[in-house]
Amino acid sequence: MQESAAIISASAPVREAERYASIDVLRGIAVLGILAINIYFFALPGNDYIYPSASGGFAGLNLLTWKFTSLFFLQKMMGIFSMLFGAGIVMMYDKAERAGRKFKALHYRRMFWLLIIGMIHAYFIWHGDILVTYAICGMILFIFRRRSPRTLIILGLALFFFGILIQVAGGYNFSRLKESAAEAERILQEGGEISKSQEESMDAWKKVSSNFNTTEDSMKVESDAFRGGYVDVFKFRLPYAFMMQTQALIFIVIWRTLGIMLLGMALMKLGIFSAQRSMKFYLIMTLLGYGTGLPLVMYGINELIAHNFDFIYQFKVGMNYNHIGSVLVALGHVGLVMLLYKWGILKWLTRCLAAVGRMALSNYLFHAVVFTTIFYGYGLGLFNRFDRFYLMWFVAGMWVVNLAVSPLWLKYFQFGPAEWLWRTLTYRKRQPMRIIS
Repeated sequence: MQESAAIISASAPVREAERYASIDVLRGIAVLGILAINIYFFALPGNDYIYPSASGGFAGLNLLTWKFTSLFFLQKMMGIFSMLFGAGIVMMYDKAERAGRKFKALHYRRMFWLLIIGMIHAYFIWHGDILVTYAICGMILFIFRRRSPRTLIILGLALFFFGILIQVAGGYNFSRLKESAAEAERILQEGGEISKSQEESMDAWKKVSSNFNTTEDSMKVESDAFRGGYVDVFKFRLPYAFMMQTQALIFIVIWRTLGIMLLGMALMKLGIFSAQRSMKFYLIMTLLGYGTGLPLVMYGINELIAHNFDFIYQFKVGMNYNHIGSVLVALGHVGLVMLLYKWGILKWLTRCLAAVGRMALSNYLFHAVVFTTIFYGYGLGLFNRFDRFYLMWFVAGMWVVNLAVSPLWLKYFQFGPAEWLWRTLTYRKRQPMRIIS
């Protein structure tokens, strides 16, 4: 990534470096915004995503905090980050083509080493890793690099909604299991005998419901594990990391992620991420994204509360409001950021955000190292001891650190430390790190 350029005015021509700078700003906002959601997974029991009222406080400021982060951050920032990942593949391919360099081998080495970094991150630092998913998706996305924006949008939406269909099908399967188990239980209570298939339905439902329903005992077990030593945490984390990279990846995550990345590739080719479109275009994009997405997400939030976060309802209906609405809100965020960027206001902030974006991988990994150390037992052992509202102070503190340290680091070095390592491994040659005056 080239060094970020100065913020340009709305009427000035958009040069190559400036196109990269606008993407850096977006990436910086995304990586900071992702932390506002990840902090819950660093600090609270894992079922918080499905059943947030079980921990972290769910009244007063805590409820408002959950609603606010769900409305503006949940899946929206990860959506922007995913779009930019797809955009980055297009950008690197175009750059290689212009330079007459082969891109395929370089790309797959890049994705291979991202996969390795992600595996280390997932199993030895934090099981909520997304890098493994990105690496796998990146390997698939290569075959679509030459496709037209129209084709990329159609393919992206098809994969995105296919993922939703799988999720809905899972909800109806859970519903069927629950009904079968209830019928078998009724027969047993009346003194009758049940078939082997009914017995299997009861066992399956018991396993499914225990996985999704949070109890005081399950939260205590998880809290004790994460407040333990490193070996205790590692043993508890192992099956969760494996599940994230297998079951969750195949049935839920990969379809949405691939779909959004394909959309990002299309938006890059259309000049949307590179600040090439008009102010009017970005204004309409902002109004349409927020005008359709925010009401949809807010309705979904209220419905989740009304249904007491029943996981069957979530799979069948409840999650879909945010799954769809989050993409619209993410596009609204992009439109707003591009407007501010082209206006040239808050230059100091956009320069800092661009620096955070250029060091996105380093900052993402830094978040995991710092917060697992704060909340896990081999550090301060503060897991499940803070309510949601107070967790946002940790987020704000890290935002300040990232915004201050990233531009200072890039004053002396060309890359963040993780970016330098990734680049060195990819090119199979030690990359120059310091900036030579």
